[in-house]
Amino acid sequence: MIPEDLYYSEEHEWVRLDDDIATIGITDFAQDQLGDIVYVELPAVGDRVEAGAVIGELESTKSVSDIFSPLTGEIVSRNDSLEGGPEVINSDPYGEGWLIKVRTADEDPTASLLEAEAYSALVSD
Repeated sequence: MIPEDLYYSEEHEWVRLDDDIATIGITDFAQDQLGDIVYVELPAVGDRVEAGAVIGELESTKSVSDIFSPLTGEIVSRNDSLEGGPEVINSDPYGEGWLIKVRTADEDPTASLLEAEAYSALVSD
């Protein structure tokens, strides 16, 4: 499942843009590879993030995985409901399982991201 209206990073994060606010989560492919997610560590609201930098971590029954920021900007919101129910990422990674919202500082935030077709090719290799 790869929604056509989103952008994707090679590290398996998705991005939904609404003007200069980007909602970010992990892809269905990533959550499937991780297995059952049991813990999420997210950055704080107000933190500045850089594209490509580690901004948090996901712990699953299989492993621990870093979360990378696909964009540069400032955290304006985080999905605090994941603290008590991180498993929602497994059932709804593109909806209620979103991670953070970033006010992007990138002039062209989609320049380094993949469209759905390119991401689909990446994960089908």
